[in-house]
Amino acid sequence: MEKPRWSRVLLKLSGEAFAGEAGNGIDGDVVTRLATDIVNVKARFDVALAVVVGGGNIWRGLTGAGAGMDRAQADYMGMLATVMNALALQDAMRQVGVVARVQSALKIEQVVAPYIRPKALRYLEEGKVVIFAAGTGNPFFTTDTAAALRGAEIGAELVLKATKVDGVYTADPHKDKTATRYAKLSFDEAMTRNLGIMDATAFALCRDQKLPIKVFSIFKPGALKAVVQGADEGTLVHA
Repeated sequence: MEKPRWSRVLLKLSGEAFAGEAGNGIDGDVVTRLATDIVNVKARFDVALAVVVGGGNIWRGLTGAGAGMDRAQADYMGMLATVMNALALQDAMRQVGVVARVQSALKIEQVVAPYIRPKALRYLEEGKVVIFAAGTGNPFFTTDTAAALRGAEIGAELVLKATKVDGVYTADPHKDKTATRYAKLSFDEAMTRNLGIMDATAFALCRDQKLPIKVFSIFKPGALKAVVQGADEGTLVHA
């Protein structure tokens, strides 16, 4: 196996990464591709990899709250949506030959194991992929915050923020053809320019823990491998 640039990483997958062209629900072909990308990285590099999944392809707590639902209730529904995505990803990994373990911040022990940090660390040391579901287990916190928290807890060297675009740009590249991609940014620069890379809580936690963030496109073939390898892919936000 090749030695990667980063030996332990936390990959944040938004719910929309599971949806495909439909924009909602779970697209089996898309989930298989995500699993295959992770398999290819694991097969080539000696890297410990954990995943935090969102649930926006099924339910968004803020949408429910905006329609008059109690915000905490809406957020708990969103956490359950992330469990569905996590189980789908776990099964897709099983089919392509990678052992994955799902841990949930909510206790649903008939369906999925609860989050226990020492077990998660042991799974990573055994070469398994760990998928963290149900966010932080608390309403009012996003799965971005869960990614920052779990990344810090497992001693990740990098949080991979998978998005629709291949990095952070000076402007919206879909609207401004002159927009250019930042290769690197400091946390302070990103805050000063109000780039909105993660929600404020998640970003502050990464900054405090000196946990760098790499923003890249999960839809670009080979991008995950390039990031782990240390190639000039996406945007690195660092201390």
